[in-house]
Amino acid sequence: MGMMAFFTRRDPAAWAMRPETQREAIVGSLLAWAWAVEARDPWTGGHLWRVARYTELLADRAGMAPQERAQVALAAFVHDLGKLAVPDAMLRQREPLSEADHAVMRTHPEMGARLLAGHPYGPLVYDIVLLHHETPDGRGYPRGLSGPTIPTGARIVGLCDAFDAMTTRRAWRDAMSVDEALSAIEVQLGRQFDDFLGRHFLALAREGALQGIIGHSDEGMPLQHCATCGPTMVQRREHRIGEHLHCPVCGARHRLVAAAGAVAGPRALIAEPTGAFGSPMDMLPQPDHALIRRFVQDTVGLAVQAGYAPA
Repeated sequence: MGMMAFFTRRDPAAWAMRPETQREAIVGSLLAWAWAVEARDPWTGGHLWRVARYTELLADRAGMAPQERAQVALAAFVHDLGKLAVPDAMLRQREPLSEADHAVMRTHPEMGARLLAGHPYGPLVYDIVLLHHETPDGRGYPRGLSGPTIPTGARIVGLCDAFDAMTTRRAWRDAMSVDEALSAIEVQLGRQFDDFLGRHFLALAREGALQGIIGHSDEGMPLQHCATCGPTMVQRREHRIGEHLHCPVCGARHRLVAAAGAVAGPRALIAEPTGAFGSPMDMLPQPDHALIRRFVQDTVGLAVQAGYAPA
């Protein structure tokens, strides 16, 4: 039985979707793919959501129209799609990348652009994904562009991506404090980071606008970490007391319990080790479809209104 026949006979409603629902489904599948790629790196849980949220705030502060903000946020969520081509061992290693490792890692913007080239929404995000590691001083990659030749959206995503990398723990280093990361950005204004956008980002951070995003994987959902070996474990909004999270590296099982003195609810949970270990099935990543659905509903409609998305 062909694939077309399978869907027609088993799920005829799939072919009767409204155009806007079809668009949401197409983008949702793309974001789930990006989420699965992110999940291969056990230290970066929530990175795509955080970078997308930072970009929305910065694009708004910089005066971009709502539809443009939606475009940049969508690109931010898929900006690391090209890491599909980076070996698992490199993403999971516990020491800093060597120069040879960096050379491999620097292929991910080009790979991401290639993966997006044939996608219906590829033109919407292609340039941002390809160029988000270019820098104003011309020392970025993969094209070595400089100054205004770098699209604004790529400059925004690059800055927000760097801030999240600095403020996220890795196997070989602790996360920078927010103040340390902001100081590092300030020193590099006009060189690694766009001066105009960087100053707006610094202002947002110093006003406290980023506090609900830093160290979170969703609104009000702080990151959990494996008590045995340290990697990130992502808690979703639907998780409740008594449910389990498993370390993506060692498989250590953690039980969600209420934080001492906290008001009841999923935001007040912490992961405590149980001493047990999960099965390989327990360690499989589970895309946060509810988060993706909310993001798509907020983003795709705006992009379509502006004529940025396929009809």
